[in-house]
Amino acid sequence: MLNRRYILLTVDTEALQGRASSDHIQRLVWGEHASGTAGIREMCRIGGEFGAKHVFFVDLCATWGMQERMLDVVRWLDQQGQDVQLHTHPETLPKIFWEQFGLNSRPRMMNEYQDQERAEFILRHFGALISDITGKAILAHRAGSFRWNSHTVRALQSVGVPLSFNQSMRAALLGRCPLGRGDCQPYRWSNGVIEVPVTERFTPGTPDVRPDRWSSLTYPESSYFQLGSRPTTFWKDPLWSMPKVSVVLMHSWSLLDLDENGHFQYTNDRLLEGYRLFMQRVVKDYDVITTADFLDLQARGKIRLSRTVNLEQVETQV
Repeated sequence: MLNRRYILLTVDTEALQGRASSDHIQRLVWGEHASGTAGIREMCRIGGEFGAKHVFFVDLCATWGMQERMLDVVRWLDQQGQDVQLHTHPETLPKIFWEQFGLNSRPRMMNEYQDQERAEFILRHFGALISDITGKAILAHRAGSFRWNSHTVRALQSVGVPLSFNQSMRAALLGRCPLGRGDCQPYRWSNGVIEVPVTERFTPGTPDVRPDRWSSLTYPESSYFQLGSRPTTFWKDPLWSMPKVSVVLMHSWSLLDLDENGHFQYTNDRLLEGYRLFMQRVVKDYDVITTADFLDLQARGKIRLSRTVNLEQVETQV
């Protein structure tokens, strides 16, 4: 790690029902379509060309009825040496799931939870399913759609998960979480959990035309956060200008195109080749790290936390 600037390539690995018409795991995770394939295998292969591992935040909630197939995804990623961590969309769980554990199915959204115990249950239950396969403790969690509240952070400490990848200014403005920090720098909560925000950029609006907005560092890149991976994009913002610790937000379907029905599908290799160009830029300016690397670098003083934030200052959304 020579550059001393660090980036985490985080991938929300999920098969939400509304993003494909059928065969959700096959299409949205493995990226397999009749006309071609562009999913997590291809993402890992391109990362491997540059010696880079991804952090796959795997959601087991939306595929509760197909659990073994999604656990095969966890198994494959772990066998490839990727970093497998916990992602949760508990709002997608059916009522029968909660009933078998003697729990109420409401509230559905994690940012609406009114007690720490409910959050702990979700983290323990689905985290254990992943750890039982990888043989590794869960080091990091990202809530679905960045929906979290103070109970989430307290629950992370209680179940022994040291890293929270939940802060997003965009999500805070949408009312999905109670707090955002505009500098997007890692910080420590007062209970010891370390927050690693997704890297975002503020774009001021214009009166009566366009509101202020925050855009995330993503692939494919938005018009507000261009990274030069497209041949037609003029290179305006070198990665060197971004934070010392940056977090890229992707999804298992990021190499697919969106059709007129709002479903992701394979069209051609355009996004695959764009991702290769993206990785060329990333490794030029950054060392790609995993969650374990982050914890090690932070412990050795190579990554410094910007502040400590008192959890009592965070209002719990109800």
